Parts: sequence; C-alpha cells; structure tokens
Amino acid sequence: MRLFAALTPPAEALEHLDEFLEPRRAAGELRWVQADQVHVTLAFYESVPERKLDDLVERLARAAARRTAFETALTGGGAFPDVARAKVLWAGLDLDEPARTELDRLATGCRAAASRAGVEVDGARFRPHLTLGRTKFPHDVSAWVRLLDAYTGPRWRADTLTLVASYLGQGPRGRPRHVPMDTFPLSSA
Repeated sequence: MRLFAALTPPAEALEHLDEFLEPRRAAGELRWVQADQVHVTLAFYESVPERKLDDLVERLARAAARRTAFETALTGGGAFPDVARAKVLWAGLDLDEPARTELDRLATGCRAAASRAGVEVDGARFRPHLTLGRTKFPHDVSAWVRLLDAYTGPRWRADTLTLVASYLGQGPRGRPRHVPMDTFPLSSA
C-alpha cells in the first residue's frame, strides 16, 4: 500500500486560498492540485505491506498523542527544486517557534512510527509545505512565488494527523486518488 501521514487544513482555509488563486490560474503553466488533495505530508510510506499496517496505525496514534495541537495559517510560497527551475509550486505555513517545534516533532514521530513498524519511510528532509501545482518541465515560477508571498489565509488549528492511502492514476485525469484511512487527534493540552 502507498500511504502518507499528513496534516490537512480545514475546508475554510483551502477555500480561502482557492478564491485567491482562482482568477490567476489561467495565466500559468501549472497543473493544479485538486483542493481535496492539498495537505502537508509529514511522512511518505511508498510501500506498506498489509501485515504491518496495524502496527503502523498504533504507532501513529501514539506519535500524534505525544504532540500538542497548534495554530497556523497558509502563507507565502516557494518552489522545488528552486524558483527558476521549478517542478513544484507550494504554499507555506505561518508557524511561531512552539508550533514549528511541534510540527517538526510530529513529522519525526511519524517517520519513527514507520521505522519501528518495519515500514520503509522516505528519508528526505522535512520541509513543511502544501503542494499547489506542478510543471511538466522546469519552469520559472517567480511571479507565482511573489504572488503567494502577499498571501496569508485565515488561522486554523492543526489538531489531527491523518493516514492517507494514495492510489496512483485512479483520480480525475489520471492523477492520484487520496483516501483517508484513519485519523489521530493531537493532544489539546
């Protein structure tokens, strides 16, 4: 199974961002991510054997319970690998120091949960972001990044970790289809 652990902004935050971007979308060469697929990936598990799923779920529940919910907002943006040769355009999160620490520790906990359950985890450095669009070929997206730098959405409470199954090619126009499998509350204290 192809899975990932994620934070998902509430519908109101995603709708606010969508309203900001919608009148500008036709001007770019981006394939936009569907709003129901926008999330912050905390850990990516490319191939999870069915027999290890229960252990992973238990460990993710414990990892979430150890972290405290925090306030954030969608703000700013950037590109991977860089603005001049972008393949991915993303939005960032407004995080004060305690929130950034909680988010980093939650991502570490999600990766550790997989490792302890015997599930291979992507080893890339965690960089909190929400992928908004992709380009087929490297493209200069500096105008989009400048636009996103002027954006700040409504504040929301990040209080739930979600385990999501990703089915490649099964969504609209051959895109992935994401299906939430389980949710785990973060501590409120």
